[in-house]
Amino acid sequence: MIKKEIIIGFITGLIANSIGFAICVFIFSAISPQVSTFTGTIEASLKNDSFGSLIALGAILNLIIFFLFLKQNKPYRARGVLLATLIAAVCIAVSKFS
Repeated sequence: MIKKEIIIGFITGLIANSIGFAICVFIFSAISPQVSTFTGTIEASLKNDSFGSLIALGAILNLIIFFLFLKQNKPYRARGVLLATLIAAVCIAVSKFS
């Protein structure tokens, strides 16, 4: 039962991070005059070493979901979201140092 709750929180955290990442890429592609496509924005961020920043901005939604689970008294789901956020932090570290 506890593992199921953590897995639900983990999957929720990954989905929230993905949605937040996509929203950030769409916003930056709309703002940037040089790059106007989704993939062009991702390629430009990889060139400029700012891909980790996009992942970090996408993880802001995890913060909202984390506190929502805590408010609903679902601490194991909140732990799953925290685990997803740690995975995002590892991805950011890998993108910065590779």
